Amino acid sequence: MTSSLSRLAPGRSMARAALCCCALVLAACGNQPPAPDWALNAESAADRATQAYLRGDQRVQALEWGKARGEVERTASPQLLARLALMRCAVEVASLEWNGCAEFTAVAEDADPPEQAYARYLQAQPLSAQDIALLPAAQQPVARALQSAQGDASAALAAVKLVQAPLSRLVAAAVVLRARGPADALLAEAVDTAAAQGWRRPLLAWLLLRVQQARTAGNEVLAQALERRVRVLQGQAGATP
Repeated sequence: MTSSLSRLAPGRSMARAALCCCALVLAACGNQPPAPDWALNAESAADRATQAYLRGDQRVQALEWGKARGEVERTASPQLLARLALMRCAVEVASLEWNGCAEFTAVAEDADPPEQAYARYLQAQPLSAQDIALLPAAQQPVARALQSAQGDASAALAAVKLVQAPLSRLVAAAVVLRARGPADALLAEAVDTAAAQGWRRPLLAWLLLRVQQARTAGNEVLAQALERRVRVLQGQAGATP
């Protein structure tokens, strides 16, 4: 096995195990030569960037993503750069930061078909059967449920709950949210997933959305309970709203 940014299989790094999309598969296998320095450095930086982003450390995540990008740029490969950009995009989508994946868009022309399919999935665009087959294994049942549910979010929610890796589950939940709207059970699943990991950034985003939906539904008791959770997350427990 050669070292590169390649299709993700579950492994030891957070990026691999969590995203199940595009990550850094860098360990040497058998008698193959060891992974090159750029790949090892890129994996390490991407892992640190992902963790910093999830805990809400803007300065560190920007610095580490920059390092990862710099290492990949050493290969002069737009395909690998597209893979890294899509990896970052997936983390942002999981936190409901829907900015259009600008870094990926800039190199999308050279992206391989699996990355192009995954980018469409993250945008909750319609997918063909061929597209779905190119998605990471963890996301394929969710994509199939979205294509067949025809407006009913229950099948998609059931598929989300079956995703094992927490960050992959948040990615799937965000895609279902974009495709089917903010069902309370979906928001609750995402909140519980982020809270269990202590991931401040996605947790805040999903909590605030759930507050909004509870208030829209006229459930003020739930809205206020959720707002108390927000204040705990922000270190303001006991403060007057």
